[in-house]
Amino acid sequence: MDFLALDFETANADLSSICQVGLVAFRDGKIANTYATLVDPDDYFDPVNVSIHGINEDRVHGAPRFQDVYPQLSSHINGAVVVCHTLFDRAAMQQASAKHRLADVSCRWLDTTRVVRRAWSQYAKAGYGLGNLTREFGITFSHHDAAEDARATGLILLKAMQATGLSLEDWITRCHQPLTPQGRITREGNPDGLLAGEIAVFTGALSMPRREAADLATPAGCEVDGGVTKDTTLLIVGDQDVTRLAPGESKSSKHLKAEALIAKGQPIRILRESDFL
Repeated sequence: MDFLALDFETANADLSSICQVGLVAFRDGKIANTYATLVDPDDYFDPVNVSIHGINEDRVHGAPRFQDVYPQLSSHINGAVVVCHTLFDRAAMQQASAKHRLADVSCRWLDTTRVVRRAWSQYAKAGYGLGNLTREFGITFSHHDAAEDARATGLILLKAMQATGLSLEDWITRCHQPLTPQGRITREGNPDGLLAGEIAVFTGALSMPRREAADLATPAGCEVDGGVTKDTTLLIVGDQDVTRLAPGESKSSKHLKAEALIAKGQPIRILRESDFL
C-alpha cells in the first residue's frame, strides 16, 4: 500500500510553469513524510492563477527553479506508484521536464478521479472534484496548496481502497478497465475516455480547425460545447492567446467569461492547446 501523492500549482495556463510542488509519501496506509517547496517558474503569473492559489512573483522570489528541485523530486518518484487527482499534474511534470530538457521519470501513474468514478457510482459522471470529495468525506485541507492537495488525494485513494476492498495493485488494473462492467453510459463523448466528465470549449487561434479539435476531444471523453456556460470545465485556448498580451490586444469573449465564472468559484481550467493535445 505504498505510494506517492503528487500535486503542482502553476503560474499560468502553460502547465510547465510550475510554481509549487507537493509530494506526500504514504506507507502502510499512513502518511510517512511530505516534501513541499515553492518554485520560481521563470515565467509570468496570470492573475487568474494567482487568485486561485495565492502564489505570485513576490512569494517565489529566491525560490529554486524546477530544474533545481527535479533531482530530489525524481529520486523519490522513479520506480514508485504516483497518484494525482486528474491528469493535469502528470502532464505538468512531463511538460516541465521537456521544457528544461530533463529525463523522464520512470513510474506508474494512477489518476484518483478514475478511481473515484469506479469506486462510488454517485461520482461516475460528476462530483469527483477534489473540493467536493473532501467535503463529502470530511477531509479538512487547504485547497490549492500543493502539499495539501497531494495529501487529500492520497487520503481519498485510501478511502476508496477501504470502501471496495481493492488493493493498490487492483486499482491500477481496475482503472484500465471500463467505467462500468457493461461500459454503458449515455452521454456525448467516450464515457471511459481519460477526460470523461469534462465539458470543453475551444477559443483563440488553434493550430487546427475547431472541427478537428472537437474530433480529438470527443474520443478522449470530452463533451464539446460551443460556448462557455455554468457547466463548462475546460476552456482550451490557442497557445499564442495565453501568453502575456501586447498593448491593445484583448482576450476572447469566451476567455473573459470563463475568468469571470472562475472568480465566482466555478472550477474551470484554462488550458493551452498544446497541453490539451
